[in-house]
Parts: sequence; C-alpha cells; structure tokens
Amino acid sequence: MKANMGLVDRVVRAVLAIVVAVLYLTGVIHGTLALILGIVAIVFLVTGLVSFCPLYRLLGISTRLEGPAAAPAAPKP
Repeated sequence: MKANMGLVDRVVRAVLAIVVAVLYLTGVIHGTLALILGIVAIVFLVTGLVSFCPLYRLLGISTRLEGPAAAPAAPKP
C-alpha cells in the first residue's frame, strides 16, 4: 500500500469530514443524507490518515509529491 495522497488532499478531506460532522451535530443534515455523508466522511478521514486512496490507485492518480520537490532542503553548512 504505497501512499498516493499529498498534504493538500489530506487536509481537504479532513476539513470536509469535520464540516459533515458539524452539520450533523447541529441538526442541519439528518436521516439518509446524514448516513451517506457520515460514511463518506469516515472514508475521507481514514484515507487521509493513512495517505492512501484505493480509488486513486484504480485510476492511476497520485497527488503526492515525489522526488526532490517532496523533501525539505538540507541546511547548508
């Protein structure tokens, strides 16, 4: 399971999951919509925490930076 999600992707997923939770807790969404969005929010949280999205893998997508651009620059002596 190779990571295929970048930082921005992970943060967006976490924010969306929090928004769904707030909407549910404040009673804005309820019933079937709340159930469906709750499941999506849980999937977003889990995939964001592990940096891996199975759908991205199937579609050949990766938002993760690879190579020198992904690593912070080493301090110069």
